[in-house]
Amino acid sequence: MKRNSIAIVGAAETTKLGKIPELSQISLHADAALNAMTDCGLKPSDIDGVACSMEWPTHIAHYLGITPKWVDGTSVGGCSFMLHVRHAAAAINAGLCETVLITHGESGKSLIGKFRPPVLPTHLQGQFELPYGPMGPPTLFTIPVLRYMKDMGLTHEQLANIAVVQREWAAAHPRASFRDPITVEDVLNSRMIAYPFHLLECCLVTDGGGALILTSAERAKDFQTKPVYIRGTGESVETPMISQMESFTSSRAFRVSGRQAFESAGIQHSDVDHLMIYDAFAHLPIFGLEDLGFVKPGEAGDFIWERNTAPGGKLPMNTNGGGLSYMHSGMYGMYALQESVRQMRGTSPAQVEGATLSVCHGVGGMFGASGTIVMTNDPSSS
Repeated sequence: MKRNSIAIVGAAETTKLGKIPELSQISLHADAALNAMTDCGLKPSDIDGVACSMEWPTHIAHYLGITPKWVDGTSVGGCSFMLHVRHAAAAINAGLCETVLITHGESGKSLIGKFRPPVLPTHLQGQFELPYGPMGPPTLFTIPVLRYMKDMGLTHEQLANIAVVQREWAAAHPRASFRDPITVEDVLNSRMIAYPFHLLECCLVTDGGGALILTSAERAKDFQTKPVYIRGTGESVETPMISQMESFTSSRAFRVSGRQAFESAGIQHSDVDHLMIYDAFAHLPIFGLEDLGFVKPGEAGDFIWERNTAPGGKLPMNTNGGGLSYMHSGMYGMYALQESVRQMRGTSPAQVEGATLSVCHGVGGMFGASGTIVMTNDPSSS
């Protein structure tokens, strides 16, 4: 993909975030989609490409009255939307479509019309993990973090500090689920969920969604919104079973996706002004910082503890408060993308002054997949 040849021209979340019992899952998709269209002045008939996860593109296109020329239903967990951005950029560049709508909606808390495929005994996880008793992400994610703590020396205080720093960022966002300051002691005194995770080190459970609209950089000049250009992208998958990871202290999918994105964007780590790393649980920013190459293995805990990612730090990270404090309906990647767009537009409530390049990195499942998007507000950058 040619750098900066594709732009995000529409971006919006659902009208409400948090608890939305009056809307079903598909209605949340539609609410976000209509908000994104309003953002950039489009209507459904202007859209000729549709991508989504947790709902079929068939459903979304019919529900919104769109007749697309291109669809993508890639579903690899919470980073699916990063992959949708990558695939949409390729499709537009290839002339398969002109204007792509990417939607997300999830009734994670109210469970209105929510569909989540069951883990059947015939699935890989059903055969080789569930018989041993894990009960979803809170228990499965303990496997790599405990190995990391043992091998790398990460302390409980350093793990808790990640939630503390991200709450500082959330305090600036009026739409964040939790904004009150917390301390390391608050985190460690919160209820134990699955060792070593305390309640405040686990993601929120909420309702909501978001949508993006992409088109060519040339067409983006005609829109009312400030274009955010796609400078680089990457994607990969590793394994649907966390027990079968190549390493419990590093994600192969993270490394491959991140390297692709940085190489395609032609950037170095020192070029990055703003960083979003998917944080369903507190350990994910640790793995992300190291696997993306911002710090060496074993150094991320100290890096965050020294306030490098906090307000005023040299690498502002998860500036919406992340899945720990801002929003987490089950698949968080869309909300990370929305904050990267806001930062590049200069409209985030926690705006990083002078930021021109943002890296948005996602995870799907328990380190099963990864997607990385590099955005810029400078079309001349190369």
